[in-house]
Amino acid sequence: MRVFIVAGEPSGDKLGGALMAGLKALAPDVSFHGIGGEQMQAQGLESLFPLSELSLMGIVEILPKYLHIRRRLFQTVDTAVDFAPDVLITIDLPAFNIRLAKEIRKRSPGLRTVHYVAPTVWAWRPGRAAKMAPIIDQVLALLPFEPPYMQEAGMRCDFVGHPVVAETQATAEEGAHFRESLAIGPDVPLILTLPGSRGGEIKRLAPVFGETLERVLKERPEARVVVPTVAAKADAMQAALQDWPGTPILLDPRRRTPDAAAAEKRAAFAAADVALAASGTVSLELAAANTPMVIAYDANWISRQIVTRMLLVDTFTLVNLVSETRAVPEFTGEACRPERIAPALLELLRSPGGQEEAMRLTMKRLGRGKEAPGLRAARAVLEGLR
Repeated sequence: MRVFIVAGEPSGDKLGGALMAGLKALAPDVSFHGIGGEQMQAQGLESLFPLSELSLMGIVEILPKYLHIRRRLFQTVDTAVDFAPDVLITIDLPAFNIRLAKEIRKRSPGLRTVHYVAPTVWAWRPGRAAKMAPIIDQVLALLPFEPPYMQEAGMRCDFVGHPVVAETQATAEEGAHFRESLAIGPDVPLILTLPGSRGGEIKRLAPVFGETLERVLKERPEARVVVPTVAAKADAMQAALQDWPGTPILLDPRRRTPDAAAAEKRAAFAAADVALAASGTVSLELAAANTPMVIAYDANWISRQIVTRMLLVDTFTLVNLVSETRAVPEFTGEACRPERIAPALLELLRSPGGQEEAMRLTMKRLGRGKEAPGLRAARAVLEGLR
């Protein structure tokens, strides 16, 4: 079996690596070609070009790179058609991948197409599902409430579970050791702070988070701040922290092996009393670690104006959506201001237990305790091919 598989950013690479491992377990004769990062390459993919060339977000960020991305698009189309796969699997990044699938289908009309990660039609632009239907045969969904939206538009859709449920979690002992290694006592409030992993997010959110922490530390001066980051943005994050109060501790993954850096991050999640985080999948990572959180996010002005006018939901936070609660405080758009975020973070430090049931329910509904999502996704792809 020949699979052409395309991911456009690190989260997609992670999904793709697990899916490829699942396909290799169920169909040992499988071969791969396409675009991916380290995790997909570890499963045998030779990437057509670096995944980082596609890892962009937002209208303003994409426009300057449009011509280059368009060239890469048609280079990928030519390569896919020449490879003659049995199935095309595109992972997230719909602005690139749905167009890619459309162009490939023009030249290979009978090719089966699978898109991994359902578009957020439940949040905004519901018409995207109908536009996908003539191009995509099957969707692999991460969230349990997504299949009906895709099925109504005429596509097969399988809920395969969210990868967060298969991730290793640090023990209480590892969390305690993390505190000891940084000379943070067990009774000292520890605030995990995550202002995003993209350059634009750090630029927008770091000043807001810094001022929020300044307000919090005025009331809780004994609190410590720990900031995980990714290797590619460690310098940018370090520069942003120069204006933050309380001598924040940056967890720079470049100082350790990849496995040790991942273990340190897991331990930080376990050690933290509360977290202040950007909106996104990180809320699920925090829920998996049972870390109470406040979510805050703002896009650039143009993107915010466009998206705000199209919103169909009153929360972006996945824990709130999956658990069908509003347990996690959220401050987005114009509400993403220190004077609003800081009181919520202080209240969470005083009473951190109110989110436990929502986090537990979220993990259960996302598939914790069931077959690994990568294997479920692989099984769904093979069933669809049959």
